[in-house]
Amino acid sequence: MILMDISLTPELEKAVEAKVRSGLYHNASEVVSEALRSVLAREEESGWLSREAALGFAQLEAGQAVTIETKEQFLSLVRGGA
Repeated sequence: MILMDISLTPELEKAVEAKVRSGLYHNASEVVSEALRSVLAREEESGWLSREAALGFAQLEAGQAVTIETKEQFLSLVRGGA
């Protein structure tokens, strides 16, 4: 574990203090760690979504589109069916 010294705006400092006072976190380090984990997860999800969108666009451009007319067809496709 690396010990770091970080600076926060007064608003963020108050938010961290409020989280600790709420009892959900033992200290400021836990609050900041959870926030960073959330940011990293969101970035990972965003990257996945961007890759999937690019793949879908390439498939459309290549004429590999699938017509979906019913909710059941959509659910089948989402679940891995064709």
